[in-house]
Amino acid sequence: MNDSPNKHAVIVGLFIFIGLSFLLAGILIVGNLRETFNRKMEIVSFFDDVNGLQPGNNVWFSGLKIGTVKSLDFFGKSQVEVSLNIQSKAQKYIRKNAKVKISNDGLIGNKILVIYGGTEEFPGVGVGDTLTVEKTFSSEDMVNTFQENNKNLLAITANVKTITSKLAGGEGTIGKLLKDSSLYQSISIASKSLEGASLKANELMGSLAAYGSGLNKKGTLANELTTDTILFKSLKASVLTLHQITDTASAFISTLKLAGSNPKTALGVLLYNEEAGTQLKETMKNAKSSSIKLDDDLEAVQHNFLLRNFFRKKAKYVKEPRNQVREALK
Repeated sequence: MNDSPNKHAVIVGLFIFIGLSFLLAGILIVGNLRETFNRKMEIVSFFDDVNGLQPGNNVWFSGLKIGTVKSLDFFGKSQVEVSLNIQSKAQKYIRKNAKVKISNDGLIGNKILVIYGGTEEFPGVGVGDTLTVEKTFSSEDMVNTFQENNKNLLAITANVKTITSKLAGGEGTIGKLLKDSSLYQSISIASKSLEGASLKANELMGSLAAYGSGLNKKGTLANELTTDTILFKSLKASVLTLHQITDTASAFISTLKLAGSNPKTALGVLLYNEEAGTQLKETMKNAKSSSIKLDDDLEAVQHNFLLRNFFRKKAKYVKEPRNQVREALK
């Protein structure tokens, strides 16, 4: 019976020990105090604005939590020095040219630091190294941006309202198109005219295409002119000859014109001296009369009994070679 109180005290003490063990384990799990026993290294970064970052906030790299924010202290004129406790096992993955930025743990969660980037050409970070900071937009910057966008939207809305009111009132070219039916009809007629011109242009292009195909057809004059160099040279020589003849004729006409304009030349005398022209006409008449009389005299001589035999022998002499040619042809 005397052992019952001691036994009861031992059982109570055992339950209290177990409860304290569970409590300590829960505190370590909830408070993430187990990280305290991991080996860590310290690196720093310098921010212009930490945007509400607090000591104890988590540090992430490639989606894994690798450390926490150790402390925040002022540096220089307005910067903030942020010390980071990083797990030593992550040291070989973080390069010296990696960057740090402030982000949120979820949409409205606590602030966190994110380490990213880095290339293999650079070695891993060491104790006390400084990582470059990338400036990010804070929630205040986003609000300011939204405010600016709202102002721009209001200005655009006001402009659109002004434009629509002017269009409804018939102002401007588009407004007149909406209000003035005659202007619309004029534009419609112009459009039809342009359509007709386009059709004619298409017909012209078709004609040009047909003409081009004709040029490529062998045996045609156009094809010969474009492909036969000998014919082209011959035509060119002919054109040059015609050009020379034209030049000669032009020079001859110029000479005649010059001679005709000079009354001292024979042509000028004939053109401008009426007496010389009359004499020339009389001379031509006399020559014609003399020619007729000479023919009559020759005819009379041929019938004269003294010379008749001479002309007969001459006619026979002329006729015999003609007969010989005819016999040879037969």
